Amino acid sequence: MSAEKPAEHTPLMKQFFAAKAEHPDVLLFFRMGDFYELFYDDARKAARLLDITLTQRGSSAGQPIPMAGVPHHSSESYLARLVALGESVAICEQVGDPATSKGLVERKVVRIVTPGTVTDEALLNERRDTLLLAVSRGKNGYGLAWADLAGGRFLVNEVAGEDALEAELARLEPAEVLLPDEEGWPAFATSRTGVRRRAPWLFDADSGRRQLLRFFGTHDLSGFGIEERPQAIAAAAALLGYVEETQKQQLPHLTSIAVESGDGAIAMNAATRRHLELDTRTDGDTRHTLLGVLDSTVTPMGGRLLRRWLHRPLRDRPTLRRRHHAVQTLIESGAGDALRERFRGLGDLERILSRIALRSARPRDLSTLRDGLGMLPDVRAVLAPLDSPRLAELAQELGEHEANAHLLANAIVEQPPVLARDGGIFAEGYDAELDELRRLSTSADQFLVDLETREREATGIPTLKVGYNRVHGYYLEISKAQAGKAPTHYTRRQTLTNAERYITEELKAFEDKVLSARERALARERLLYEQLLDVLGGHLEPLKRCAGALAELDVLAGLAERATELDWSRPELDDEPGIRIERGRHPVVEAVRDEPFEPNDLVLDPDRRMLVITGPNMGGKSTYMRQNALIVLLAHIGSFVPASRAVIGPIDRILTRIGAGDDLARGQSTFMVEMSETSYILHHATDQSLVLMDEIGRGTSTYDGLALAEACARHLAHANRAWTLFATHYFELTTLAGEPNNTGGSGIANVHLDAVEHGDGLVFMHAVKDGPANRSFGLQVAALAGLPKAVISQARSRLAELESQSRDAPRPSMAAPALDAPAQMGLFAPSSAALEALAALDPDELTPKQALEALYRLKGLA
Repeated sequence: MSAEKPAEHTPLMKQFFAAKAEHPDVLLFFRMGDFYELFYDDARKAARLLDITLTQRGSSAGQPIPMAGVPHHSSESYLARLVALGESVAICEQVGDPATSKGLVERKVVRIVTPGTVTDEALLNERRDTLLLAVSRGKNGYGLAWADLAGGRFLVNEVAGEDALEAELARLEPAEVLLPDEEGWPAFATSRTGVRRRAPWLFDADSGRRQLLRFFGTHDLSGFGIEERPQAIAAAAALLGYVEETQKQQLPHLTSIAVESGDGAIAMNAATRRHLELDTRTDGDTRHTLLGVLDSTVTPMGGRLLRRWLHRPLRDRPTLRRRHHAVQTLIESGAGDALRERFRGLGDLERILSRIALRSARPRDLSTLRDGLGMLPDVRAVLAPLDSPRLAELAQELGEHEANAHLLANAIVEQPPVLARDGGIFAEGYDAELDELRRLSTSADQFLVDLETREREATGIPTLKVGYNRVHGYYLEISKAQAGKAPTHYTRRQTLTNAERYITEELKAFEDKVLSARERALARERLLYEQLLDVLGGHLEPLKRCAGALAELDVLAGLAERATELDWSRPELDDEPGIRIERGRHPVVEAVRDEPFEPNDLVLDPDRRMLVITGPNMGGKSTYMRQNALIVLLAHIGSFVPASRAVIGPIDRILTRIGAGDDLARGQSTFMVEMSETSYILHHATDQSLVLMDEIGRGTSTYDGLALAEACARHLAHANRAWTLFATHYFELTTLAGEPNNTGGSGIANVHLDAVEHGDGLVFMHAVKDGPANRSFGLQVAALAGLPKAVISQARSRLAELESQSRDAPRPSMAAPALDAPAQMGLFAPSSAALEALAALDPDELTPKQALEALYRLKGLA
């Protein structure tokens, strides 16, 4: 910015600097005619971000003015790009009338477009919620409040620590985050795109409570369930203040605030969501994900609801059973297909209702709402004969909207214009005054035809014609060659190169009458449009419930379609602990494979809480683990599952440790990331948690890794007692299945995925079988990857040496391995498992029966 004193600038630039001073941290779109202009640093930044031309036009305070602009009529596309980059934009409009203003037209900022507060259709991803989140901090944890302004949702929660906060941020994926401007915030919160630092006093619980009471017009907050949640109140008030500050208007569609407690959902931390690739892969792809396979919803609001369900699987079994029953009813009756066919003409009513509340709805929003309300009788007719408690509840939530449907059907033309300012919104017969004004305008065409005919005959000029333009209004045009024949009562209005244009008293009187009628018609339409928004705004709550019911019906019908198309079955939610899955498949892998998917079973019960999974790389260990986690997750959103049968006991968490990668932003190596995620699981897993552990310990030396993997497995099996799938290449861990715990059995079983050598090739069977694997096929997989044959040959020779050494020499103690011990020795020794089991035995503690069982077990391992 120029450092010159304001007095030295032009009046226009003074106006700009005054607006910019109020909004120094955002880009300022300054309206000038048909363009939004940006100046100085804003212009430089916008030119870089939007790839538009940076110019210098005129000067102010003796210096050239850097300037960049975007057309007003196409500004939404530029705003969308800026918002996607995490930028905010203040819109400074001309609020004065240029025709009546003396001097400079008055301008002021009418709203601020931020990533978390956008409601314009062009700026939104139609199938993803755009959330604004505020976070407060207290002695006992964090308060969170988030709002979906485009959908009219306002929710809060409180969490205890940083891990829970990170998990919520990963679940919600807010577009914008408001944080108090204080030190000590974790990096995962501050390093996000769209973080806004706000004054700490804005996050005060006491003043926030008063602010919420004023906003909702209530005496207390107990009706919302947040009276005893001070941190949630503080966050909600900070969010509400920010929205009112940026939108500069009332928010009538935020009619309540709800608590979304973590107790009602299956907990998943950020790592778990990332590892399971629920809606985004690590490479950014969204198609080959669980949501990509599952989402066959017809409407955008259905797609958004399904995504919310997927990221918040429920523990409320009655709710889930009602959803499962609804899906089954839609399949068996064929009503799911009937609903989906009707929904193909259904628009995004949720977001349309929010725009109606914010007074930013366009004419085509109203026609879409009209069509949506018009199809409700057909939807109710489809639902009426169905015997499903949840479908019956949704039919009730649709409500009765005949009056609004009738109003919109009578008011709006079949194909309204894009913008209200263009007029032509209302149907003939809706308003008598508007109809009369339109008749005055439409009768102009015939009058002009008659006038042109009469004047040609009166003047004897056959080329005379009547015309109109916005600058000069109506005119009579005569060519230069015939201009001498113009009657004396013609008054020259405009001279062109090849013609003269005239006006007459009759034509002037007609012009005044017609133009006045057109202006009055547009003014009448503006008034009628505002009145229509008022009427619809008065019915906002029942209309929102109707939109929510339609969204859920769309989701349930989509789940029914997926179950039929993909041959999925209804899961059984059992109150007894355990997980039993028969012929389970991975939904995403099956969808992208051309060849048939090999289904596999899973049995976990109180006597079999951990499966140690061995087998070659590429054999399918990770696929097997993930498919079972996804089946459990799908069952807990109300979906059918890719299995012939699934019986699932109580689950409180899904926790995963899969894959490897550095976290350079936090200065963590691959192994440190692995250990951090493992630590989280060991501290949080319970006897109702499903845990996936893949290759623990591989990021360090053989014996360190083996020791850590073994200790983690023991802890999960005996201390956490979680339902655990533990994949490993450490064959030594297979001996854990033979160790007794304090209940008499180990609770651990071995399973493996096998492969068969065929000539020089390797065939992966992808079938899960009981017992441990007998070899790793590491060299064969390396050969498949294309390693040079010389490298493979040298590796085979070295492998033979190591196996020979391991047979001839005792294995060093894991607690203190010999410094010259051969690396990887234990991995390839055929007798290592037997030696491990033998070393763990204490003969003095064994009964004769236990000794005999141990002997048979050792014989089998040898």
